[in-house]
Amino acid sequence: MHTPSQPSRPRPNRRSALKAGMGFALGAGLLGVAPTAAAAASGRPASARPEARLLQTGAPLCEQPGDSASTQGLGSGDLAIPYYREHDNTWGYVFGDAFRGIAQADYLGSPVILNQSSFDASGGTPISFTWAMPTGGDARQCFDYTHRADNGHGFEVSRIPNDCIEFGGRTYIQYTSVALWDNIPAGYDGSLMSGVAYSDDYGVTWQDYPYHWAGDTQGTNQSMYGMWSFAGIDPDGWLYIFSKRWNGTHTNTADGGAIQLFRIRPEEFRAGNFGAQENWAFLDNRWQWTRAAAPSVMLSGNRIGEFSVKRIGTTYCMSYFDVDDYAICTRTAPRPDAVWTAPKPQIVGDGLPPHHWGKPQLPFLYGGYIHPGSASATSLTLIASQWQSTNGGKTPYRVLQYDGIQP
Repeated sequence: MHTPSQPSRPRPNRRSALKAGMGFALGAGLLGVAPTAAAAASGRPASARPEARLLQTGAPLCEQPGDSASTQGLGSGDLAIPYYREHDNTWGYVFGDAFRGIAQADYLGSPVILNQSSFDASGGTPISFTWAMPTGGDARQCFDYTHRADNGHGFEVSRIPNDCIEFGGRTYIQYTSVALWDNIPAGYDGSLMSGVAYSDDYGVTWQDYPYHWAGDTQGTNQSMYGMWSFAGIDPDGWLYIFSKRWNGTHTNTADGGAIQLFRIRPEEFRAGNFGAQENWAFLDNRWQWTRAAAPSVMLSGNRIGEFSVKRIGTTYCMSYFDVDDYAICTRTAPRPDAVWTAPKPQIVGDGLPPHHWGKPQLPFLYGGYIHPGSASATSLTLIASQWQSTNGGKTPYRVLQYDGIQP
């Protein structure tokens, strides 16, 4: 990954929004896609040209009075990680910290799931939530644990989802249990552990696999199994998973942007036999799949927060929040273990180095999850998060939809 110019204005960390208000001018809305030169030359009105269709370029999916999220009992939340509910051909969105209203006192918990009956991949209609988990009533926290308490593993502040996938009649969420959000010593990640929770009733009830990956405060600082992204089950039959160090706080000074890759047979994953994974490792002077060595770092560079990898069509697409570049970037590859393209900034913060010019601007952004129902590998839907909106700093978070992203 490249190391571009740094934004000139310091940025708060992810959770500072819960402690102090900050106002800003909103740089998002519905924008039209410019018609191609050929279409413009045709003399047809823009409304008649398919290239001129409107896309969502910053449509807020929560925090708007009377919107579909509030109808389901969620006023404000972040992440909204999209996943395909294959059992009924619908879509789920996993929020991190979520709030019942648009005030910090109305805390719901984490994770929280809203569902959608039908997704418009064309970008013509913004995401609208149809019902909430777990039972179709008002949204509430899915996992059974207490915040800022010891739930049997050590003190944890919150459990933050990193990705979700459903296959074979079971739904899986990989999460990080966070021990420290603030005052994290340099070189430490502040995590307690990471785990995988599963649901056999499609999100109504959840339980953990017994095995957890130890984190910072359990004695394993900078575990490369802190944050996962499920790239999906490839036609070769393997479930491909990318993982990295925990940096959901965006303050991990030792993150290094390091990403690793492993794969596992879906039936072994379902059984919780995680030791059956094969690792993409540089061994004996070459890259290879092996169980004889741990996964090697395959990508590194700038610090990375949230990240997402999905197989869209026949292409693997990656997005991530580049903490140092203050941008959500994308990359692509024909295979998970192939060479990836250079990072491409797609949505940027309010520091504008030259390589950010002309990109959609969203102050206080983070996240950036690829929708697995995206129209194509050259027209992605990304779900971005934002610290706070324009209501005097009273609202903690929100998520916004961007379509037509060309990685």
